[in-house]
Order: sequence, then C-alpha cells, then structure tokens
Amino acid sequence: MNEKKSAPNHEPLIHLSKRESISTSKSWMIRVVAVLLGLVVCGLVAFVLSDKLRSGNKSIVDFYSSFLVKSSFSTPRKMWKFFKNMAVLQCISLAVTPAFRMRFWNIGAEGQTLMGVWGAIAVAFYLGGRIPEWLLLILMFVAALLCGAVWAVFPAIFKARWNTNETLFTLMMNYVAINVVSYFLVVWVPSGSSSLGKLDAGKLPSVVHDYFLIILIALLLTVALHIYLNYSKQGYEISVVGESVRTAQYSGMNVKTVIIRTMIVSGLLCGLTGYLIAAGLDQSITTESIGGQGFTAIMVSWLAHFNPLVMLLTSSLITLLNQGAAQISQDFNVSGAIPDVIVGIILFFIIGSEFFINYKVKLRRRTHAVIKEGVK
Repeated sequence: MNEKKSAPNHEPLIHLSKRESISTSKSWMIRVVAVLLGLVVCGLVAFVLSDKLRSGNKSIVDFYSSFLVKSSFSTPRKMWKFFKNMAVLQCISLAVTPAFRMRFWNIGAEGQTLMGVWGAIAVAFYLGGRIPEWLLLILMFVAALLCGAVWAVFPAIFKARWNTNETLFTLMMNYVAINVVSYFLVVWVPSGSSSLGKLDAGKLPSVVHDYFLIILIALLLTVALHIYLNYSKQGYEISVVGESVRTAQYSGMNVKTVIIRTMIVSGLLCGLTGYLIAAGLDQSITTESIGGQGFTAIMVSWLAHFNPLVMLLTSSLITLLNQGAAQISQDFNVSGAIPDVIVGIILFFIIGSEFFINYKVKLRRRTHAVIKEGVK
C-alpha cells in the first residue's frame, strides 16, 4: 500500500541575494523613491508633534514649503547662504574622498580643517596690519595648507610604518586639534573669553558676492579631484591600493608612499577649506568653527560612492535638509529636537535605500512537497 503525504517546504519567505549589477537609472530611481517616502513620513511625524499643524493654523503644504523652498530659495540671501554652506561641505567631502577610495578611513577631517583655520588665523593675528594685505593672504593660505597636511600625515605615517588603526588615530587627532585651539584662545584672549573676535585683517576680496569665491573654488576643486582620481596615475594607484594591497605590491607600487601621499592630499584639501572659512567667512576661530561638518562630510562622500561629481548632489541635499530643519523650528515653533528627528528620518531612508540597491529581496510562497512513502 502506498500513501502520499504533504510536508511543508521550509524555505524562507524572504530571500536576499546580492545584485551582480544594477543600472544607474534604476539605482537613482530607488534613491528618489526613498527620499519621497522619507518626506511622507516626516510630514506624518510633523503633524503629530506640531500644535500648529494639528490646530489647522498651518497646513501640511506649509510644512513642505518651509522645509524645501522657503528655507533655502525664498530670498537671494538664503540662496547665497545655501550655496555657501553647500560649498564648504563639498570641499570637506572632497578632502576625505581620496583616502576613502584607498580604504583609509580618515575620520579626522574635522580636526584637519580646524587646524587649517588655526594656521590661517594665527598668521592674521600676528602679522595682520604689519605687512601688505595681499602678502598676508598668501601667508595665511600657505599656513592653512601646511597645518592641514601635517595633521593628516601623522596618522598616515603610523599606518604605513606600523599598521596602526587609522580610524582611531584620526578620530583622536580631532580632540587634540580642539585642545590646541582652546590653548591658543587662552593665549590670544587673556580675558578668558572663548571667542577671539573678528580680526580686521586677512579678508578675501568680495567678487560679485562675499560667498562667490568660495562657491567657485568648490566647483573647481570638484572638477580637479574628479580628473585626479579618474585620469591620473596617482588616482589609479589609489584605486588599486583600495581594491587590494597585495595586488598593488605585486604590480610594483610602493603602498607606503601611496598612503602617505594620499593623506597629504586630503590634508591639503582640508587646510584649503580651513583657509576659506578663516579668510572668506569668519575671520576668527573657535573650537566650533567647523561645526561638525567634518563628520557630515563622511556621509556625503559615502552616499556619493566617492564620486566627486555626484557629491554635488549629496552635499546639496544634506545642506537643504539642515537649513530646512532650522526653518521648521522657526516657522512651527516646535521643540529643538524635532527638526533633528525629521532630518534623521530622511537620512535613514536614504541610507536604507543603499541596501535595496545592493541586494535583491524576493518573497516566496509556501509550497508543499509531496513525499512518497512505501508501506508494506
């Protein structure tokens, strides 16, 4: 006698598999959908938490208008501010990109840029008014580049010679930079104030607008770094070392030299950004002169897959979110934490979209297998 029994198939309902490839249009469609979903969720959260939205004094259209348009594009002043903030963030993001392509995880852009600001301000503080302005600006530029490069090369040397952990090393250098600035503020401001005050000398000339030179330099750096990374011998060596250190060694590359040289490039770019902040914007320095943008730049570079041209989009998006959050806080009179929550939600969706770009998600229906058993 033969019987047929139905047994459940225990294959998982959700199956993940890594994509071998995905078209550029599809990957960007996934990112756009993620941003739209994030905005929808942000609208729901804002409706729940904002008294003005719940009472009807403000509509959800007002919320999105304040967040996406009014914050950055409603007046010429806000537009200039948007492009200025984007340009500074773009410059720092460009600075960390060569190291990231080499798989050298430079988390020290905050400190390296701050030391660039310190180098420029130190020259302006001691030499301002004593030498011609054009010479002062040149010396500030050189000092900023040197300080940024020196702060970046120390972790590179230790990594190249003794294989230290570059993530921890560069992270700790941020705190050393903050303490260096704190010490000199005590020296420069004997009254005990943590603010130096705006210096009279060392200001970049205004061309078209006070922020125009900063924006122009950011665009030129973007194009230059794209060419350097993709069409130069050194850029090729950075990519090879990032893919496989052993392959680079077998092909005759001096990996230690590539590591040190690449971090010098990153440090120089951070120093240049520090110069733009010191001479183009603040003409002063505090321990908060960079404002955490050195850490934000890591996300900007990563979201762009270390592509300098794509970084123009990611840095613009992050800047738009930050200014939108500030506008929401002003227009809707909400708790100071709510704008940060809204920005975090959108970033969560953007980062999450990378998962669906890299992996396929398949849903499987439960089926039943037929098992034949022979019974005598």
